[in-house]
Amino acid sequence: MVSQHTVEKIGGTSMSRFDELLNTILVGERKGEDLYGRIFVVSAYSGITNALLEHKKTGEAGVYGAFANGARSDAWINKLEDCKALMLEENLKIFVDNESLRVSADAFLIQRISSVRSALISLQELTSFGHFSLQEHLPKVREMLASIGEAHSAFNSTLRLKEQGVNAQFVDLTGWNDSDSAVNLDDLLTHIFSSINLETTLPIVTGYAHCKEGLMTTFDRGYSEMTFSRIACVTSAKEAIIHKEFHLSSADPRIVGIERVYAIGKTNYDVADQLSNLGMEAIHPKAAAGLRKSGINLRIKNAFEPQHPGTLITLDYRSPTPCVEMVAGRENLAGIEVFDQEMLGSSHHDLDINKLLHELRLTVVSRDSTANSTTYFVDGSRKMVSRAVRLISERYPDAEVTLHNLSIVSAVGSDLKVAGILAQTVQALATSGINIQAIHQSVRQVEMQCFVRPADYEKAIRALHESLIESQGYVGTIAAA
Repeated sequence: MVSQHTVEKIGGTSMSRFDELLNTILVGERKGEDLYGRIFVVSAYSGITNALLEHKKTGEAGVYGAFANGARSDAWINKLEDCKALMLEENLKIFVDNESLRVSADAFLIQRISSVRSALISLQELTSFGHFSLQEHLPKVREMLASIGEAHSAFNSTLRLKEQGVNAQFVDLTGWNDSDSAVNLDDLLTHIFSSINLETTLPIVTGYAHCKEGLMTTFDRGYSEMTFSRIACVTSAKEAIIHKEFHLSSADPRIVGIERVYAIGKTNYDVADQLSNLGMEAIHPKAAAGLRKSGINLRIKNAFEPQHPGTLITLDYRSPTPCVEMVAGRENLAGIEVFDQEMLGSSHHDLDINKLLHELRLTVVSRDSTANSTTYFVDGSRKMVSRAVRLISERYPDAEVTLHNLSIVSAVGSDLKVAGILAQTVQALATSGINIQAIHQSVRQVEMQCFVRPADYEKAIRALHESLIESQGYVGTIAAA
């Protein structure tokens, strides 16, 4: 194994543009040994994991959702057939010019789908007896279904790369047909990569890994980032790289305009954690933690502009001059306000409500407290939000539980100790006719949060970007590497 390799992850949206990836980061102008010294971790094609599990934004049930909500009906079987058809359509796109490879790819996929179908039917029969609980098996069902997406894209990618003359190797971490009991993730990765010569082989690795820890139990849809992070740490990579379909920029170009945003050249892991909390998914905080501890820098790159250096994320970077580097946000949050003069002085109740929100798969983006109330700003499906309000009201009948519809807009930077930034922010929003519902600035000075009405979200992003970033007169990249 070479010591100067990189570990690189490709997201689902980028994977759906595979021909372009071949011409940029995967092959492009590379020849001979330049093709190797890299490990690629791939996600499922765009939309596939939504179909297998549930839609990430709307909560609409996929195969897993249908199975978990009505395991003794046939709804999940129909969903599985729809998902298979969707994945076979991807194969048609990927192998449009090579029918023999498409036949191989189809056979691989159909076999996995068929095996899952048989397993879930058997599980239905087993749990029809009162001695066996379906709930105990659902986490494994979720993992098994999720694994199909990454295996599908990794297998296809390996076939296409071999077609290009690359010595690619499909590395299947899903544990499919593995009769041995699961081992912990680091041991699994050490065993697998100890036998791969990175000087002559290009591993294409599934983003899902079957291991003792149960990645989905802890990270849910962020499991591929954890796999990516642990591979980098276990193999002592010189750098970890995440390829996305856009640059990490000063704001969302779809809102502000591509001509007005700036690429970010450098930032730190603390900022990356704040962005993850806002749903920008630079990297899952726990995945980033492993890279930090191992002293491995992370680079975020645009997969379709390979010559651009991207954004280098390090442990110790701090802007030489305090400034706002990014304006980011999270749209359509729910603010669950719990008011009770008797209850909220107790930390026990706060822990209890947080646990409930976690069980309902609601992400607590921020929270705000007064002497007798706490507001939890959460992201998740409307169905789960409504259930949370009902369960909190039932559990604490003396409390007043109020639901607020809000969006969060944040100024983010590695050093936000900018004199007058709060006044400038309030003035920028007021000038744009935006009323602030709540505001919070942390002592750590890496993020300032403003809560606004959902209808004002995009207008607030543009107003703060113009006032806090465009007014600074940057040329090209902020904090160029």
